[in-house]
Amino acid sequence: MNIKKILPILLLLSSFNFYAQSESMKDKKEQIKALKVAFLTTELDLTTKEAEKFWPVYNTFDDKQFEIRHLKMKAYKQRMGEADLNRMTESQAVLLLTQMENTDEELFLLRKNYTKNLRKVLPAVKIIKLRISEEGFNRKLLHQYRDRGNRK
Repeated sequence: MNIKKILPILLLLSSFNFYAQSESMKDKKEQIKALKVAFLTTELDLTTKEAEKFWPVYNTFDDKQFEIRHLKMKAYKQRMGEADLNRMTESQAVLLLTQMENTDEELFLLRKNYTKNLRKVLPAVKIIKLRISEEGFNRKLLHQYRDRGNRK
């Protein structure tokens, strides 16, 4: 494995040890985003030209996906507490279920449009590598988080 592939992984794994508990979630999110950019850039081996076109498309998608998942889904989860579910009428439950399905559809259409836009700037092989790399990054992030939690 060459140094270009090892360096971001080492950076990813070692950087989480430096998180202070007083850091805000926004700071952590920005740090994770920076690590993800470094990781994906290395994994995809983007040319300068590809990177110039790729990152605006990726960032737009990532921001919109975050907005949908964390704002809408968070609202749904708050309404689905056990006490709330026990008091919910059938018509309220049908409405909530419909809203959740609409959000799922919105996420699906967002990803479909994102892939369509990516095809204009990256070859299909790199788009597939992107999906695999994102999963790998998320898996490493989750393992790092779990490991940090087990040490406390």
